[in-house]
Amino acid sequence: MSAGAIIGIVVGVVVLFVLILASVRTLRPTSRGLVERFGRYNRFVNPGIVFLIPFIEHLVVVNITENMIDAGLQEIITSDSLNAQVDAQVYFKVRSDEDSVKASQYNVFNYMRQIVALARTTLRNIIGTMTLKDANSERGKINTALYNNLATETKSWGLEIVRTELKEINPPTDVQETMNKVVKAANERVAAIDFATARETQADGERRAAIKVAEGQRQAAILQAEGQKQAKVLVADGEAQAIKLVNEAADKYFVGNAQFLRRLQAVEQSLTNNSKIVVPTDSSLINVIGGLAGIDSNPPKK
Repeated sequence: MSAGAIIGIVVGVVVLFVLILASVRTLRPTSRGLVERFGRYNRFVNPGIVFLIPFIEHLVVVNITENMIDAGLQEIITSDSLNAQVDAQVYFKVRSDEDSVKASQYNVFNYMRQIVALARTTLRNIIGTMTLKDANSERGKINTALYNNLATETKSWGLEIVRTELKEINPPTDVQETMNKVVKAANERVAAIDFATARETQADGERRAAIKVAEGQRQAAILQAEGQKQAKVLVADGEAQAIKLVNEAADKYFVGNAQFLRRLQAVEQSLTNNSKIVVPTDSSLINVIGGLAGIDSNPPKK
């Protein structure tokens, strides 16, 4: 075999190897493929090994995983003539079916740029009809309106809008400072109200406790006075019963001897009080006791 033939065989093998490499492609599970032949759509391919006709067929790889794109910070004039700086993020993906993958390539030139432009325009239309205060307090409403509009407009692009997030709404610097002062004043007012309420609650608790203590003391004093009253009543009742018994005994056992009973009582009282009795030499003890009782021991004779 001549040298030229050997060279020709080697070149042929190399060319064949290059053609095989050019005809074999691999698709990952995150992608879908569109095969074009002479510039026209030919077939749809799923993940795995894809065989192409070299120099005749071309493979377009389309990612179907979720993507996020930032709409970019922009100034929007609100209905109250304030310049608000607004930014949003859009989360989307290409649907995995054949029609959606084809639409993402053949129905729109560049869906990434188109989504950004559409999101910015939609935000201007939505926030431009709202005041700055409403825009800050109704972020959920803005997100919903942005999502619905993007989902409707991109439906023919083979895209699925997963969600939209209003990233920020920044008012002008002077307005922001004023709003911060208002919020600070409101917070201070709330704190003062809470402090006053706490003090009032504490004072009310102390007042209730004082009332309970005073009520307890009053009840104790009433009970003590009631007890003293009952004791006095019992003592007086006992004395009355004693006097009654003495009178009954005097009437029963000392009839005609009243003077003698009075003498005995005088002696009892004198002995109780530790009194000293002086008996004159010319008087008897009976006469002295009778004198103490206020009884004349020598009544005049009739």
